[in-house]
Amino acid sequence: MNWLYVIGFAAALTIALLMTPLVKRFAFRVGAVDAPNHRKVHSRIMPRLGGLAIFIAFVASYFVVSPAMDSLKSDVVFGLLVGGAIVVLIGALDDKFDLSPKVKLLGQILAASVVVYSGVVIDLVNVPFGDQVISLEWLAVPLTIFWIVGVTNAINLIDGLDGLSAGVSGIATTTILILALMMGNVTVVLLCTLLLGSICGFLFYNFHPAKIFMGDSGALFLGFTLATLSVLGFKQATVVSLLVPIMILGVPLSDTFFAIMRRWVNNLPISVADKSHLHHCLLQLGFSHRSTVLIIYGIAAVFGSSAVLLSYMSQQETLWGTVLLVVILLCVLVLGAEAIGIISKTKKPVLRFLNKLGLKANLINAKSRNN
Repeated sequence: MNWLYVIGFAAALTIALLMTPLVKRFAFRVGAVDAPNHRKVHSRIMPRLGGLAIFIAFVASYFVVSPAMDSLKSDVVFGLLVGGAIVVLIGALDDKFDLSPKVKLLGQILAASVVVYSGVVIDLVNVPFGDQVISLEWLAVPLTIFWIVGVTNAINLIDGLDGLSAGVSGIATTTILILALMMGNVTVVLLCTLLLGSICGFLFYNFHPAKIFMGDSGALFLGFTLATLSVLGFKQATVVSLLVPIMILGVPLSDTFFAIMRRWVNNLPISVADKSHLHHCLLQLGFSHRSTVLIIYGIAAVFGSSAVLLSYMSQQETLWGTVLLVVILLCVLVLGAEAIGIISKTKKPVLRFLNKLGLKANLINAKSRNN
């Protein structure tokens, strides 16, 4: 069966490479373009709708290889394809007409509901660092919809630089693929393989300097698909911690969390857009466009590797190793966020506390030397 995965990846990659230039011309023809403004980092009009190429490659490659596979969860895949089509349609309309946030949110909820109806539901929660399993009962459906919609928008929020959202999504997809191979989940392995091929084909045109943007059609589709795959891949894996899917999507989720905290600290509405996301902060520190993207790729890879390691340690029941890994990640995340000023440029309580500790330590050392 491994050769089918190779064929699927190659088919998705090839179709994306062929479709993206056609989608680019179509975007210019229908006027689905992104004009520069004070919040954008690009300086010329760029075509959107790149998500259409990713979606077409994903769907077409699935129908190329799926007839040769007999162990796929067809109902779940059908729900993912239909839900994906809905978010791509909503995103494409937004790329052209700039839909209101309420309309986009309703479309995302509808797409998530289709996936839930197909059987993708977070019905059990595995308590981290233990064997206890909690049944969510009536909370299962709203929690699943909330997760899918939340991740969908998180991927959309980081789509601010050439190749950033596509690359981070590719790294997250690779992480889910590795874990699905470890668990023998054939359906997730195939879908991740096809999605990764579609992303790589599009990224050829989207990496800096980009020739086309994925637009909301692409960012929403990638976020929606990753959220669905994370549920499909881990909802029945009793050895996998609750934290694994969160770590896989660590970059977009943490950036979204910091954006909410930033607006709360500055007494601003959550819906207000700004230029203080992770990529903006790195650019303000003097990193180039390409270097900023590569740095965030590295951060995403660290999160992905940590998710794989956490999954392995959970299987080995290595309690203290799991706790240590989570604590280290949280400490690095907090210190890094304050260092680059992603929440506030002036309010940095943890770093200020550490500086005071360091100053006190220096004073104590100085006194001991004088005595």
